[in-house]
Amino acid sequence: MNILERIIDATDQILGRLSSRIAKSLMKGEKIIVINAKKTIITGNPENIIEKFRIKTRRGDPHHGPYYPKTPDRIFKRSVRGMIPYKKSKGRKALERLIVYSSNPQNLKGEQIAKTKNQIKCKYVSLEEITKKLKGF
Repeated sequence: MNILERIIDATDQILGRLSSRIAKSLMKGEKIIVINAKKTIITGNPENIIEKFRIKTRRGDPHHGPYYPKTPDRIFKRSVRGMIPYKKSKGRKALERLIVYSSNPQNLKGEQIAKTKNQIKCKYVSLEEITKKLKGF
């Protein structure tokens, strides 16, 4: 089986739009490497977004879960996981084909496939800022 491999640069792209396109590609059988996940943005009021993430990370028991990620690469992978049937075998195999890096470790060149922050006219916050605020509390 010939697997197509794509490198995607997540710099200044909207998290939800990018995650949905990546999920579709993974379900088609492509292997995807995402670089610069910490520079991905989430649109909306920054204070509200950070508070929602704070609530998610504090939910439950630290020994029994639910466990919510606190690093940019894992938050990104979790958002993609929510868009595929990860409890079925085809979804698990698709998720195994996804590799996410917080930065650009090997100086790879990636393509941009979703809207960037230059194309939006609303408030936004990056995953890097969210994780800094989560570690502060």
